[in-house]
Amino acid sequence: MKGVKNIFAGRWGIIGVGIFIGILAPLLQKWGNPSNMGICVACFERDIAGAVGLHRADVVQYIRPEIIGFVLGSLVAAYLFREYRPRLGSAPIVRFVLGVFAMIGALVFLGCPWRAALRLAGGDGNAILGLLGLIVGIWIGTLFLKEGYNLGRTQKTHHTAGWMLPLFMVGLLGLLLVFPQIPGEAKSGVLLYSLKGPGSMHAPLFLSLAVGLLIGFIAQRSRFCTMGAIRDFVLFRQMHLLSGFIALIVTAFAVNFAVGQFHPGFEQQPVAHTMHVWNFAGMMLSGLAYCLAGGCPGRQLFLAGEGDGDAALFVMGMIVGAGFAHNFGLASSPAGVGPYGIPALIVGFLVCLFIGFTMRKRII
Repeated sequence: MKGVKNIFAGRWGIIGVGIFIGILAPLLQKWGNPSNMGICVACFERDIAGAVGLHRADVVQYIRPEIIGFVLGSLVAAYLFREYRPRLGSAPIVRFVLGVFAMIGALVFLGCPWRAALRLAGGDGNAILGLLGLIVGIWIGTLFLKEGYNLGRTQKTHHTAGWMLPLFMVGLLGLLLVFPQIPGEAKSGVLLYSLKGPGSMHAPLFLSLAVGLLIGFIAQRSRFCTMGAIRDFVLFRQMHLLSGFIALIVTAFAVNFAVGQFHPGFEQQPVAHTMHVWNFAGMMLSGLAYCLAGGCPGRQLFLAGEGDGDAALFVMGMIVGAGFAHNFGLASSPAGVGPYGIPALIVGFLVCLFIGFTMRKRII
């Protein structure tokens, strides 16, 4: 199907993808996912980390089928349209570390760019600070890009290498099917399950998986990326990707309003806190890490599905970062930032700035 025209590549195609996600994400919330968290890549990867025991925060433990679907849907699209290109680059440990700090920043804010948009569309005013921080973090990253920042050239590799993260996702799906949750039990075989909190709220398994597969498929075709949308506008004043991101927010707002999920305000928002400085700073760190790594958390999953081993390393860094965040008191809760979340943000900024300054071709 290589010669088939890609209808998602044009302006209306990317807008259509944004509308599609903007419809399905609030509906996932209606079908059982946590409030204002129909889709959150960072939160869902955090739940996966908890389900396999990388952390013991019992309110956020569940293997999220949407994440599995994102990767496998992208894999199917890549193979179907002959865009599966197994490849690897350089600086693998750097990409992993960027993933760790991207997750830490996201869990201080309590959401990735996808959830920030959905929180705003649900009426959560705290998301405004998060989105502003995301923009500033990406803007800082673009300054490094202008000065020659580069993690190295990618090169072709064995198909097996490109299959590693998709196979990992297949393994997670297998565990979920072999060890389903037992009503009232926090553990089933090797998996941990939340009995309360956001981790206990989820849409039906196969419905969530189907939505993930559909989004993974069309996002791979359209190159949908929330970070790329802001980066391209800052660097080139291009509205292509940004139009899809805006369409997602507008559509999600309309759907939330229609189904009674729009609740405007700052206080008492679901899985959110009102420490505005740290909402801003958390997403600023994440935005910087996303920009230095070359994609938002959703885009990294889609890239990994089409064979990008660099993206797979970033994804694994985020999952491990979730374990660090909850084991070491870095993650926020509705009560506010965790006891060591602020020092972790400072360390994260210093590490990302060190990476940005030292991995350039030119010196300011």
